[in-house]
Amino acid sequence: MPDVEPIPLARLTSLRTGGVPGRMIEAHTADELVGALREAWAEGEPLLVVGGGSNLFVGDEPFEGTVVRVRTTGIERMPSPRPGFVRLRVHAGHDWDDLVAYAVAEGLAGIEAMSGIPGTVGAAPVQNIGAYGQEIVQTLVEVQLIDESTGDISTVPADELGLGFRTSVFKQHYGSVAQRAAVILTVTLELADVGHGDRPVAGDQLRTALGLEPGAIASLAWVRDHVLATRRRKGMVLDPDDPDTYSAGSFFQNAIVSASFARTLPPECPRWPVTPDLDPVLVIPLAAYDGYVPASSTEESDVKVSAAWLIEHSGLRKGFKLPRSRAALSSKHALALTNRGNGSAEELAQLARFVQGRVQAEFGLILQPEPVLVGVEL
Repeated sequence: MPDVEPIPLARLTSLRTGGVPGRMIEAHTADELVGALREAWAEGEPLLVVGGGSNLFVGDEPFEGTVVRVRTTGIERMPSPRPGFVRLRVHAGHDWDDLVAYAVAEGLAGIEAMSGIPGTVGAAPVQNIGAYGQEIVQTLVEVQLIDESTGDISTVPADELGLGFRTSVFKQHYGSVAQRAAVILTVTLELADVGHGDRPVAGDQLRTALGLEPGAIASLAWVRDHVLATRRRKGMVLDPDDPDTYSAGSFFQNAIVSASFARTLPPECPRWPVTPDLDPVLVIPLAAYDGYVPASSTEESDVKVSAAWLIEHSGLRKGFKLPRSRAALSSKHALALTNRGNGSAEELAQLARFVQGRVQAEFGLILQPEPVLVGVEL
């Protein structure tokens, strides 16, 4: 087994918090990863699987268990049954932005708006990552995974993964457990083979972010370059010279609320309708049919509201920090909590709790954290 000398998790997470684990394994091949997971599960010891560490908030105490670092890499190009498309099978430890760069260089469209998102490919479906109107659910075909309960390896189609807004069956939300305990080994995407020329830039969110008018055209490379520049201005691209990037990205999720609750918020609070689920199919047994069909329900759809706006308009501006704390809101983006230099997990947690309290007092809702919390309570 590829054991290595344990190092502090603070060196492996973008929030720069976390103590030294009892054991650390680096898996560079699929066989090593499968073997490490099966062994740890069989022994019943606490296990933490780490990819890029960009969506983890780990406590200060040593982790009493095994950390498995997923270092598997590689991209396999495959034909698609759909004309004009290409499939890419990618190992879980591959850097996400490296994959986007490869796709753009190959003239493959579908993930270019997600340039610069930190983390690994295997973590992408867990979070259903997205940016500027693109989400991985739009291009994901299937994942290969290993189940914790059986140790079996299987290939699961995307429509069985419960992919929603920043969630999936694998996501361990704060205060709950994942619906399916498994680790992703490979991810298969299907991308459009569009080449390197200019083409219409699809999506209002992406065009707005890039300052483009409807009908504007641009190459994939141009879109990628300008998305990276936009993210860099917000401190959302990992940069060792920019303290605003020592974060987990957006620390709080945009809130999903009922339409009636959304109407209680100030009208200037940004909001977007959430597509409602379709009504279930109504089946009436023939023997019971009396000629009357009940009217279908017409409930209002839920609404997604901007957590960043709620934070700033509760009185907490960009760069806010508590007295004598080394944790602060990003100076570029109020939704990111940043470690300003050897800050502890407890300092970040104190700031998170303070933000939650202010927003609740001002607007009546509790923001939920987006990262996975390990050994930390809010």
